[in-house]
Amino acid sequence: MTGVPASASGGSSGAPSATGQAADGAPEVSGPAAALEARHPRGGKLAAAAVNQASVWNVANLLTMLRLVLVPGFVALLLADGGYDPAWRSFAWAAFAVAMITDLFDGHLARTYNLVTDFGKIADPIADKAIMGAALICLSYLGDLPWWVTVVILGRELGITLLRFVVIRYGVIPASRGGKLKTLTQGIAVGMYVLALTGWLATLRWWVMAAAVVLTVVTGLDYVRQAMVLRRRGIAERAAALEEREA
Repeated sequence: MTGVPASASGGSSGAPSATGQAADGAPEVSGPAAALEARHPRGGKLAAAAVNQASVWNVANLLTMLRLVLVPGFVALLLADGGYDPAWRSFAWAAFAVAMITDLFDGHLARTYNLVTDFGKIADPIADKAIMGAALICLSYLGDLPWWVTVVILGRELGITLLRFVVIRYGVIPASRGGKLKTLTQGIAVGMYVLALTGWLATLRWWVMAAAVVLTVVTGLDYVRQAMVLRRRGIAERAAALEEREA
């Protein structure tokens, strides 16, 4: 849940701007917190903080927390009875499917209804990687999926996450369509491997996983390219700003 709703700036002197700040740059308090602050000026800031903190418990964050809670349950179901019982694996697939569906909705809800929180920004990617990583590691442990596939996918995910933190001083690398397609393909492929499929479906899941691995590598390389471009642009802009100040 990384999207932040756009807002317009401007407004007359002394009037609050559309960004939710007063003209002097101080955050504008509205709603219940504003009413409390009007009645109790000295305790207004504490009241505003209490109201804002309550927004952490929104539907988008609850879906993210549900996904985190599903991880140990999914692992237990997948490994139950030695990990090869079709019934238990069907239950594990259902838990994995719920986790993937909530992943599709929580970010959209957060951006659409202005439910973006610091907690969500941190917990959402952790929940995504936790459920996918748990599934890949368990499947490789059971011998259903080669370990190199797990290493490639998890290595790419962790590497790109670290890369984002490295270049964040220069800007944010936006999510691409290829990245979204990669996530969808990974989810379908892993879900097919969780199920105890046989025959042509077992062959089909191999090809879907192959497509997921290719997309994983290609989109990973594209993110590296974007990071290099972003870094060069940021360094050039800083150098130009420094020259203007010295001139």
